[in-house]
Amino acid sequence: MTTLGHCDSNRPVPSRRQTAAARRISRRTLLRGAAGVTVGLPLLEEMMLSTAVAGHSTSVPVRAFNVFFGLGIPAPLQREGYGGVLEPLESLKDKLLVMRNVDQVRCDQSGINAHFDGASGAFTAEPPSGEAKAGGPSIDQVIRRTQYADGLPTGMVPTLIGGTFFRRSRVSRYVHSYNIDGTVAASMQERPRDLFDRVFGHVDSGSNADESTVREKRLRKSVLDSVVDQYKHYTGPSSPLGTASRGRVADHLDRIRELEQRAFSLQRSQHTPVDPPPESSILHGGLADPGGEGIDITLDELTSEWRLMAELYALAVHADRVRFGSLTFLAAGERIRLTGDYHYGDRLVHTFDDASRLNASGSKGCSHEWWHKFNPKKDNTELRAHAHMKMREVAFFLKQLDAVTEANGKTILENSLVTISTESGDGRHNDPKRELSGVFHAISGGGGRFKTGQIMDVGQEGLDVYNTMLSAFDAASTLGPKRRDHQTVDAILA
Repeated sequence: MTTLGHCDSNRPVPSRRQTAAARRISRRTLLRGAAGVTVGLPLLEEMMLSTAVAGHSTSVPVRAFNVFFGLGIPAPLQREGYGGVLEPLESLKDKLLVMRNVDQVRCDQSGINAHFDGASGAFTAEPPSGEAKAGGPSIDQVIRRTQYADGLPTGMVPTLIGGTFFRRSRVSRYVHSYNIDGTVAASMQERPRDLFDRVFGHVDSGSNADESTVREKRLRKSVLDSVVDQYKHYTGPSSPLGTASRGRVADHLDRIRELEQRAFSLQRSQHTPVDPPPESSILHGGLADPGGEGIDITLDELTSEWRLMAELYALAVHADRVRFGSLTFLAAGERIRLTGDYHYGDRLVHTFDDASRLNASGSKGCSHEWWHKFNPKKDNTELRAHAHMKMREVAFFLKQLDAVTEANGKTILENSLVTISTESGDGRHNDPKRELSGVFHAISGGGGRFKTGQIMDVGQEGLDVYNTMLSAFDAASTLGPKRRDHQTVDAILA
């Protein structure tokens, strides 16, 4: 029989007849089932502890996430603000600080190429240490070790790395969360169903079961099925929760069910067997990077899987299963030949047809080439459309975090540090030193630590910007050379 687990107590669930103070439940209350299935509850009124009841003020957890998008935004386009390619971020402008003129040229020390070096420096501000390691830790992991020195609460995924990407050479093209020694902080989850299993567990069919048996059981049993008794307890008439909270729990768990079904393409029925889920419509692994020559993909194929990935990642944050990690939309030096109509709101922004407009095949027909062709004196129509689309998809994820309000009246986006960055900036794509200057950055408020609601010309090294961000989270260590004279960027601090 499944049991309810808490990270700090194994006491039985209180009855509805107990006092309001006694009925309050831990913010880390989890629904737990067999085979490692763990489902977090959303924030509820019963978790909002007041000073009078609990002896301390309400707090929200510290979180830090890195969001990466490939190829970057040339500095001249950044200067257009929300009137240009940054338009999709405008609805979130009060909750973001956009930083221009951030210099990452020290990341070119290894000199391999700006795609690799710039991507490795995103969120570390240091050059890579070989093709499988970053030059040091990423922002999220330094904060994680500072704020949770004794480890995260029981039942959490320590670090979640996910993304939709297409270049496989050199790890830092697509992974953007690194341990103190520069090693990858967690395995990359590149398929939505794999990310779902990483967060919410999987059905164990026994160590002796063959792969087909495991797959069959996974198809026939939802992770929520293993916590169904607890589900009914929290949503039924004997629930310790109030009517509003019961409704929120039901909606939350229904959302998990819906996203699980989308991730696994399940066609569930009481009377008929479940068909095996189809393979992802997007190529993954080595198939997604055939010798660096690129792949053909439609805009719908690209964004449909990304949005499911983004929703699942946000759901993991909503359920307090994840507080640190990274999410990638298109890897550094992406190689895709994109086709399809691109709409933003009610207007048609552009019709993508990279190979045809470039009049080339293979790698020379990929969107990557528009960055090589960038000219600040020209319209750069194709590059603008690609960059605008990337901002739309980044904004899609941010809005998932902004949709949930926490105990302090702020949204998850406002309470978290979300750092958005990329590999290149100035736009001189054939000049690494120039390309790694003026790299686009944006951050959320980090729980009120940073200024938001403005676009700022920072004019500082990325290393100083990152260390200033870390100091706001009381980090004892700094990134970069220990003997370097670090400069605090006071302008970004609230």
